[in-house]
Amino acid sequence: MAAAASLSARTFLVTSARRHADRRSDRARANAPRAVATSSPATRVQPTRSTVPPTEKNWQWEGHKIRYTCAGDEGPAMVLVHGFGGNADHWRKNVPVLAKRGRVFAIDLLGYGYSDKPDPMSLPQNSIYNFENWARQLNAFIETIVGEPAFIMCNSVGGVAGLQAAVDKPGSCRGVVCINPSLRGLHIKKQPELIKPFVKILQNTLRTTDVGQKFFKNVARAETVKNILKEAYGDPATVTDELVECILKPGLQPGAAEVFLDFISYSGGPLPEELLPAMPSEVPVRIMWGQADPWEPVKDGRAYGEFDSVDRFIELPGVGHCPQDEAPELINPLLMEFVEDYRGVTPGCA
Repeated sequence: MAAAASLSARTFLVTSARRHADRRSDRARANAPRAVATSSPATRVQPTRSTVPPTEKNWQWEGHKIRYTCAGDEGPAMVLVHGFGGNADHWRKNVPVLAKRGRVFAIDLLGYGYSDKPDPMSLPQNSIYNFENWARQLNAFIETIVGEPAFIMCNSVGGVAGLQAAVDKPGSCRGVVCINPSLRGLHIKKQPELIKPFVKILQNTLRTTDVGQKFFKNVARAETVKNILKEAYGDPATVTDELVECILKPGLQPGAAEVFLDFISYSGGPLPEELLPAMPSEVPVRIMWGQADPWEPVKDGRAYGEFDSVDRFIELPGVGHCPQDEAPELINPLLMEFVEDYRGVTPGCA
């Protein structure tokens, strides 16, 4: 439900705001930096084991319960990070398939899914739910649970958290895949001067008055969630009742509304264009982008493929904001291809 509310609020706020090189050729594949995905990658990256069903587990981090799913018992480690309002189940079509090639972990970020949701309203604004904290969570998870450097694979807002984690602790990260990463259109640096006061007023109103709670409650219906997701996906037919339940059920838990209201007031913190040039040279980044994404248009994303840290920018025809769920048959081979490209680069890792 938080996902639906976030998309609805974000639509209004971002629309208002918009109105007013050498690459690492020695480490990247010999493909053009920008490509259009039309079929599965080379057969060398095809799975060799049967599908591995995931297991759901909990982990205690700084006094908070963190839920994650995992599958696979050997091979390179992959950590999958959801977007705003999502959870580990948004990777339910990916974990069993990727586990044919390695150890896979899909995590609920603090505040989302079935992880704990500490109340942000009793603390300074955005002091809990921010990218620096989520990056710390990811790095602690890799160190404590994964036990070795991992490939971090992220969607939407999770892409910023994944990049921040790699910048903060490069020794824990073998590479980052950003799938339709959030460009953070409501960031204070991107808001036109004329509308900054109005955005701030709206954010504060939603966070500190009952207007926000009423808005959140108003979208807590399966029909509303489905309609909003249909707008975000390139093919509305892929928005199933199962998907709606995966998003809606954890979003109805106590504390979810407060997390949502706190995060939509978050206009500071890092931007992708600040993190990509800060990426350590030993950590490759690959970007994949659904061409039918209405929230983060591919025309705005192509410039991010020009950063030296990005080895390839792959466009996904007909796919929207969450390709890992909408088109797993396209995304899964591409993720495994990235792992195969760099699995021999990190010292001490298979």
